[in-house]
Amino acid sequence: MKTLQKYKNEQMKNPEFAKAYEEIQPEMNVIRAIVDARALRNMTQKELSEKTGIAQTEISKLEKGTRNPSIKLLQRLADGMDMVLKISFVPKERA
Repeated sequence: MKTLQKYKNEQMKNPEFAKAYEEIQPEMNVIRAIVDARALRNMTQKELSEKTGIAQTEISKLEKGTRNPSIKLLQRLADGMDMVLKISFVPKERA
């Protein structure tokens, strides 16, 4: 049985797949950051919803990647988790 990592590595050899994968990374990083921050605070989506006034269904959509958050929404999430929102630009890695 092939592992997910092996499958990904094989697919990354396809230029079209690699391009699409790289294009989606910023969104995936935001999703990962939201989920990781909430987990770090041991909060459920419902608890975060109660603290922020953002519907639990909206938080779920953010974490599934079916809704793109505004900076204002990200700030509300950060405040609800007693965290600071930090956005940065970093140089691209050269291969």
